[in-house]
Amino acid sequence: MADHYETLGVSRDATPDEIKKAYRRLARELHPDVNPSEEAAERFKDVTHAYDVLSDPNERQRYDLGGGPGGAGGFGDIFETFFGGFGAGQRGPRSRAERGDDAMIRVDVELRDVIFGAQREVTINTAVLCGTCQGSCCQPGTTPVVCDICRGTGQVQRQVRSLFGNVVTAHPCGSCQGYGSVIEHPCVECGGKGRVRERRTLNLDIPSGIDTGTRLQMRGGGEVGPAGGPNGDLFIEFRVMHHDVFSREDNDLLATLRVSMTDAILGAEATIDCLDGPATVEVPAGAQSGDVIVLRGRGIQGLRSTMRGDLKVAVQVATPTKLSNREKDLVRQIAALRNDEAPSLGEFQQGFFGKIRDRFFRAGS
Repeated sequence: MADHYETLGVSRDATPDEIKKAYRRLARELHPDVNPSEEAAERFKDVTHAYDVLSDPNERQRYDLGGGPGGAGGFGDIFETFFGGFGAGQRGPRSRAERGDDAMIRVDVELRDVIFGAQREVTINTAVLCGTCQGSCCQPGTTPVVCDICRGTGQVQRQVRSLFGNVVTAHPCGSCQGYGSVIEHPCVECGGKGRVRERRTLNLDIPSGIDTGTRLQMRGGGEVGPAGGPNGDLFIEFRVMHHDVFSREDNDLLATLRVSMTDAILGAEATIDCLDGPATVEVPAGAQSGDVIVLRGRGIQGLRSTMRGDLKVAVQVATPTKLSNREKDLVRQIAALRNDEAPSLGEFQQGFFGKIRDRFFRAGS
């Protein structure tokens, strides 16, 4: 079998563009619609096969390394004979317009925004429709021209000899890459792709009740496809930022309230600043460290729900460390009046903070 480079009339170091030009020149001369002779048909088959091999970088490298004049050859040709070389079931030219890629961004939100939800502007760098050609890929005032090799079909036929005789198979046209048309004057703005990269701003609705790792899907919010194809989807992944005062358990908010020893003994009323405004907390007389006070409905509104969790406030009694002599005398008088028992060992209990955690979870149940 003739050398592929000789078949196309190019040198072995020919560039891809030189190979393409040689193929188009020969194809115009030998195409069955132009030259119906059997000799021309045979040469057209050889020219097309040579171009199929040399226009593919991997096939060309394999051929140059001695992979045989037929490229992959063997079972590949037989497989193509039965199943076609242009994609199962594909008919006619393929569209330049393809669906765009999906995109994902990560958004940090404050715990305050999670209570009722919020709106946020986010900026993303993505592919958008080319404003110059509007996705046509052509310079304004021009249009794609019908491929003069495949005559707009996007495919060329090739006769293959097999164990079962000569079989005609269809393959992508090497001149137009299967599109059926050629863009002779590509848009200078997008380079003939029909899209450009651009930073754009989105108005994002942050739902209530989201947590770190929650993902939302915005259909059609991703990148526009080549040649103005439909947009992919945009996925937003959230991360809820740490808060110095409040933490979260499901839709409940947790906090700790420092209470003086006297307020714990006598009881008190305290106003605290919650994430959604002030709230009043009633500290009962005799409050102990680890007691939990529940404020109903002051937690987080659930995802896709109108119900809110609770705010659970754990009491932390602050024992004074510096007392005046007068204060010490008064405490001694109280101790004498109460006649409390001396410190002693009792039944084993789990750690103090573990007890607080359990009380948080049991509170209000």
